[in-house]
Amino acid sequence: MKPSARRLIMNLLAAAADWPLTAGNAVRACRLFGVSESSTRVTLGRLAAEGLIEARERGVYQLTPHARRMAEDVRGWRHALKQLKAWKGHWVGVQVAHLGRSDRAALRRRERALARTGCRELERGLYLRPDNLRGGVAAVRERLHQRGLDADAMVFGMRELDDERTARARTLWDSKRLVADYRRVRRELSDWLARAHRLEPEEAAREAFLLGDRAIRQMVFDPLLPAELTDADERRAFFEVLLEYDRRGHEIWTRLYRNASGWLELPGEI
Repeated sequence: MKPSARRLIMNLLAAAADWPLTAGNAVRACRLFGVSESSTRVTLGRLAAEGLIEARERGVYQLTPHARRMAEDVRGWRHALKQLKAWKGHWVGVQVAHLGRSDRAALRRRERALARTGCRELERGLYLRPDNLRGGVAAVRERLHQRGLDADAMVFGMRELDDERTARARTLWDSKRLVADYRRVRRELSDWLARAHRLEPEEAAREAFLLGDRAIRQMVFDPLLPAELTDADERRAFFEVLLEYDRRGHEIWTRLYRNASGWLELPGEI
């Protein structure tokens, strides 16, 4: 599936961290995926109007501070497993039942923040996740608010759920599907790594982006469940292959554009 110019440009800038993106490099990258120069330049203008990118100088763009913070949060997937701690059976609760649902934009931000942080709905308006992340409730609260959760949402610790709710809470995540996805995507990444050296540079760059975009998105939205609720070994195996894939992809994109700019790296972010 062909990615949009918007996704390509934002991923290029996210992967490049604090380095700028020239309009020419944006055009060259988007052309690899069949996106026209006019569409690319229109998209650059729209992203600037939305406050996501800004001109560092004529024809040279960088992320705005707000967009940079979002990109840094996404890039945190590389350190995701370091966030885990032993689970003692406790939960982090998020109460949003009292919040309005008429503001569709706010509702989308809320739902995305909850999903990104691995929260699932136990009862109407009450979400939770295992308390197995370093920093505990306070860290989860900060992460949720940074990702767009309403300031009035209540985030709190839950230690003594009754047996019926505890049993229900443990089934909120589809562990079988998670593990199946770990195995499937790990095989796809491993297969690509084994044949990448035989691909033409532009073909390798396209495939690196498309497969990496999906795989990294999977990691970004991983609920980071404790070992009691998922197969932690399969998750780690997937994660380690993804790190190698990310490294190889950066090398491919850097070689492809070295003559043009000398800085462009793999656009492997969300």
